[in-house]
Amino acid sequence: MELDLQPLNLPGVDDSKRPIVIAGPCSAETEEQVMNTARQLAANGIKIMRAGIWKPRTKPGGFEGVGEVGLPWLRRAHDELGLLTATEVANAAHVKAALEHGIDILWIGARTTANPFAMQEIADALKGHDVPVLVKNPVNPDLELWIGGLQRINNAGIKRLACIHRGFSSYDKRIYRNLPMWHIPIELRRRIPHLPMFGDPSHIGGQRDLIAPLAQQAMDLGFDGLIIESHCNPDAAWSDAKQQVTPDILDFILDKLTIRESVETTESLEALRKQIDQVDDQILELLAKRMRISREIGTYKKEHNLTVVQTVRYSEILEKRGAQGSLCGMTSSFIRDIFEHIHEESVAQQIEIMNK
Repeated sequence: MELDLQPLNLPGVDDSKRPIVIAGPCSAETEEQVMNTARQLAANGIKIMRAGIWKPRTKPGGFEGVGEVGLPWLRRAHDELGLLTATEVANAAHVKAALEHGIDILWIGARTTANPFAMQEIADALKGHDVPVLVKNPVNPDLELWIGGLQRINNAGIKRLACIHRGFSSYDKRIYRNLPMWHIPIELRRRIPHLPMFGDPSHIGGQRDLIAPLAQQAMDLGFDGLIIESHCNPDAAWSDAKQQVTPDILDFILDKLTIRESVETTESLEALRKQIDQVDDQILELLAKRMRISREIGTYKKEHNLTVVQTVRYSEILEKRGAQGSLCGMTSSFIRDIFEHIHEESVAQQIEIMNK
């Protein structure tokens, strides 16, 4: 898939050095809070400050941002400290106000990305402007919707484009606030290789002690940058207090990151990949053999008027294979997922035979 992209070309930021870091409070609360945080971030070498100006919440009644009155505070951080500034926009009015106040980078939130009407409204408002735009993944795990949002912005003439992986909402909350589902941004990178990708460990984790490991995982996967919430007094933050860290803690997290090379040139790695290819070929051959046997079973069931699914046998396979996977150093849930898909394909092939 092709997008008409150009490098982000952020003034004062070396785009070739990973990670590009965007940091700042979830919300701009007061001018004092913005400037206090900005000074600490700048003293620690941060070049790009983020802050939410408009903060629509899941339910009404909470703090929903100071609104346009906070934009001059970000402009002051830019003028006095040389920081590039970034904020979220969710409609044409937000775009207009942010650009009039000289905001350097715009990002589009997950709820907005999920709405093609809102994305088109923002795209129309961006026409004729040259500003970097970062698009978060939609709240639901829909890669095509994410790509569609990126295309709308790109079609408006925005070539300095990037994406933000902030995880996906789930009714069943577990460790993370938003499930990472790393395979989705990995597939996005496969389809659009030159699209810069930022990780958002604050929103994925939802708590500050998860920021460091999630940031490291993003770097291990070759992400270009990180957007992390940092507040001068996180415990007193007016929104999302639990997922924000002080600028000094942020500096410690960034200092401990291991940045791995993204260029793969070693012969030893290529040799190992050839082994992977050979094993994958063997797996496919074995799967083909298994499906052939499943079709033979389907023929037997048809001749003896048996139902396709034998629930006792299916449960036995899942339990036995899960236990075997654990003994082989794999999680039982991983093996269970694999054999659920294998069983689904086996059933489909047997049904085809039964209905001939």
